[in-house]
Amino acid sequence: MAQKLWEKDTKVNSEIERFTIGKDREMDMYLAKYDVIGSMAHITMLESIGLLTPKELTTLLLGLKEIYKEIESGHFIIDENVEDIHSQVELVLTDKLGDMGKKIHSGRSRNDQVLLDLKLFSRAKIQEIATETHLLFNTLLTQSEQYKSVLMPGYTHLQIAMPSSFGLWFGAYAESLVDDMQLLLAAFKVCNRNPLGSAAGYGSSFPLNRQKTTDLLGFDSMNYNVVYAQMGRGKMERTVSTALASIANTIAKLAFDSCLFTSQNFGFIKLADEFTTGSSIMPHKKNPDVFELTRAKCNKIQGIPQQINLITNNLPSGYFRDLQIIKELFIPMFDELIECIRMTRYIIEKVEINTHILDDKKYQAIFSVEEVNKQVLSGIPFRDAYKNIGLAIEKGDFHPDTSISHTHEGSIGNLCNEEINSLMNEIISAFNFKSIQEAEAKLLL
Repeated sequence: MAQKLWEKDTKVNSEIERFTIGKDREMDMYLAKYDVIGSMAHITMLESIGLLTPKELTTLLLGLKEIYKEIESGHFIIDENVEDIHSQVELVLTDKLGDMGKKIHSGRSRNDQVLLDLKLFSRAKIQEIATETHLLFNTLLTQSEQYKSVLMPGYTHLQIAMPSSFGLWFGAYAESLVDDMQLLLAAFKVCNRNPLGSAAGYGSSFPLNRQKTTDLLGFDSMNYNVVYAQMGRGKMERTVSTALASIANTIAKLAFDSCLFTSQNFGFIKLADEFTTGSSIMPHKKNPDVFELTRAKCNKIQGIPQQINLITNNLPSGYFRDLQIIKELFIPMFDELIECIRMTRYIIEKVEINTHILDDKKYQAIFSVEEVNKQVLSGIPFRDAYKNIGLAIEKGDFHPDTSISHTHEGSIGNLCNEEINSLMNEIISAFNFKSIQEAEAKLLL
């Protein structure tokens, strides 16, 4: 049976062990390859300060690369008698290389090790989120341009309000994603700082070269203060999850709109039959289950920052085992959000648009503001014009001109989609994903 990294002579009670480990092995498999990459950077630094010989470094790097390949192939496992990924990697190296494998942990703790793993994992997942969000953004802008001349009713209080268009509707969600990506960029910058070398939160008496590991791993900078580096556990997850929750909020709202607009009472859009599900009793049903599930999943994601906050907000500085539980909330939310983004894009690309919505006379009242404005332009005071049109509607004498002429920025006739696209491209270019990939690839050569 494998011995714990910290174990001496006393064996831990099996029930205590089961409870304290919890789902850590399962969650740590998501972190496995990042643990290896972090260890490669760490031992490279150890060799540079004389704690490993060049020969030992070469041998250990080869051993770690073999473990990395095993992880990538899906054959790597964390033994049921081993606590976590950090212990498993060290155990494998020690089994293969003897005492040399025991040297890799010098100058670090599992505290800064898991911090590092979570940051490396989050950086990679943020890149996936950014890529998928950008693709959805492009789809929304494409649809906005294609249907910019198709009018639809706009609503306030779920009452018909003023003329809108599908150009505005699609474009609104595209611009919402711009702001969401701005938050994601901020979260990425918080994530992209190196905690390695902070050890258990109080540094090390070894002359560690923290700048070297920072450069090797492609970080923008390090978390300088070692106490604060440990205080970042939980804070980083809360910050990143808040950015993901913002994207989820946009998609949940889009999903709700779509469910509403597919209803026969609205009939604004139609989903392809193959994107809907039926009823076990009602043969006519074509249900927008994908959007309903997307809405539910995205609403669940929006609750995760608060859950993380509740776990962490009453803790003083220093490490506590409470923080382990955050993994179970934080790690799975990336893939769940990615799936929601992809499904939304898939359906939005192929949605059918009703191009004759406003032909229905029940929507005539939405042109009331247009008629008020025409009277104002002819010299009638606004309040008098407002009253004139209101009385005409009440008497059933309202027969509006349904032509629309909106020209100001962001309106039906001037969507500013090029400007919105420029904003998104500016944000995308601010992520330094390429330099990170190059740094990690260099370690794995």
